[in-house]
Amino acid sequence: MSTGSKKIFSYGQQGKLLPQEEMLEVEKKKDKLIIGLPRENTYQEKRIALIPSAVELLTENGHQVIIEKDAGTSANFSDSEYSEAGAYIVATRKEVYQADIILKIAPPVESDIELFKERQTIISALHLTAQTSEYFKQMLPKKVTAVSFEHLKDENDVYPIRMSISEIAGNTAMLVASEYLSNPDIGKGKMLGGFPGIPPVEVVILGAGNVGEAASRAAIAQGASVKIFDHTISKLRRIQHLLNTKVYTSIIQNNNLKEILEEADVVIGAMHTQNNHSPVIVTEEMLQGMQKGSVIIDISIDQGGCFETSRITSHADPIFIKHGLIHYGVPNIASKVPNTASHALSNYFAPMMLNIAEEGGIQNMLRKNKGLRNGTYIYNGVITNKYISDYFNLPYKDIDLLMAAFHG
Repeated sequence: MSTGSKKIFSYGQQGKLLPQEEMLEVEKKKDKLIIGLPRENTYQEKRIALIPSAVELLTENGHQVIIEKDAGTSANFSDSEYSEAGAYIVATRKEVYQADIILKIAPPVESDIELFKERQTIISALHLTAQTSEYFKQMLPKKVTAVSFEHLKDENDVYPIRMSISEIAGNTAMLVASEYLSNPDIGKGKMLGGFPGIPPVEVVILGAGNVGEAASRAAIAQGASVKIFDHTISKLRRIQHLLNTKVYTSIIQNNNLKEILEEADVVIGAMHTQNNHSPVIVTEEMLQGMQKGSVIIDISIDQGGCFETSRITSHADPIFIKHGLIHYGVPNIASKVPNTASHALSNYFAPMMLNIAEEGGIQNMLRKNKGLRNGTYIYNGVITNKYISDYFNLPYKDIDLLMAAFHG
């Protein structure tokens, strides 16, 4: 027996009963989506936007999902699992890009852009600091609608995908820190957690946002001594409340931070800003006072990094040693646990696709959903993100005005 209608209402209508007239109106609006999931071609990106159970939910509700062969393999999801869930497995990328909506993790690259079709919707990360004006100029003639999932907002005006990825990144950072800190050759040979009769490991976290909170929880759970720094008192007060335990917190002041770093075993950089450029918090001079074998993990590296000595590394070659300190600068740290990260992303994208269908397509959804508009940086070939327009000197139109014109 099909359970498609129940699943639609559990995600889209939250179980609310509608009068018959309203039900008829909803039926008229429904759209059948064709969703494409290409295999990620960005170096060491292992995640996928929809897991097999999410694909099954979508296909049971009448939507079509096209997946490039081996797209989920790196996250431990086989083609047979997707096929059994109702997806079409295709051999070429070109076939995937016949879909109306493309869901991917990494930003499209030039070879992807060449395959775009007019009026297509592309949902992916943006990674603005890695882009150039030419990148956007290549996309605009295709007249696509491009959505950055890290800038999507929910009804509570928060960033749900960014929050999920941040939580995974914070937890994963502590796993990485434990691995390298315990290494007797390049690290200190120390166990991250506490042990009776032995002083706990000192963990310093720069940034009291979602990443910092998750990293703090993981470190505290293992028995480490945690010290948190941020520019904002309100964020420090918030994290103190959320952790529900007394931890050392401080506004970032160079002299105080330098003194704390001298005793630190692990330092996590988790400073992110709205303008996509992380400030350098720790100078090279400050790092030179740290103990050899200490671990530095710069989760802010995708925004430039908050350590002066940071540079981008990869999962294949994740660390380098400078001043005797272990530096880890992998920008997509959540991809180290691709199966877990894919589940988290899929939990958002599957309901999102159902809601788009309920509204009658992406156009109607954009008109009604402010959070989706917030993540849209190109609409039908027009730049709708003011920051991108200003930074790259590209023409801009306000998406709210475009939606108002469409409604009219």
